[in-house]
Amino acid sequence: MSLDTVVEDIREEAHARAEDIRAEGEARAEEIESAAEEDAEEIVDDAAQDVEREIEQLREQRLSSAKLEAKQKRLEARRDVLGDVHDQVEDELASLEGDSRKELTQTLLDAASDEFDADDDVSVYGRASDEELLEEILESYDGYSFAGEYDCLGGVVVESEQSRVRVNNTFDSVLEDVWEDNLRTISNQLFEQ
Repeated sequence: MSLDTVVEDIREEAHARAEDIRAEGEARAEEIESAAEEDAEEIVDDAAQDVEREIEQLREQRLSSAKLEAKQKRLEARRDVLGDVHDQVEDELASLEGDSRKELTQTLLDAASDEFDADDDVSVYGRASDEELLEEILESYDGYSFAGEYDCLGGVVVESEQSRVRVNNTFDSVLEDVWEDNLRTISNQLFEQ
């Protein structure tokens, strides 16, 4: 074997080896590129899912917020209507006249009288415009006298120093008791759904 043949064999072997290394490199590069593309697709899919989740969360948050705001506005409107109804009832109580006012005032005074002893000196307070009415009613009560004005829609505030008792039987206090006790019923009747 000549030196040229050996050189040629080494050269061919080197070329073959280089070709194998290049083919392996290309195959490895294709594997890396393919894995990178799969990773990139996975990252894009994950990012798209994250974006969809965030969009859905934002949608739910906005929907929830809108529902809450609508509920608050409904409650506010209901509160306004209930306030208007309450004001109308107050106006009607304040404008009661004649026998209706006298009967209601008499009933409230009778109820308050149960709290006092027969020999007590009892002071009765009422609305300034009801003074005449109260004095007329008090003529049939021994030891009772009109003691002055009380800022109210009507009715009486009755007290006695001997008993140390004060009874507030004004239209206002009765209205508030009835209102509180029946607010749910009133609301349900006004806002039947």
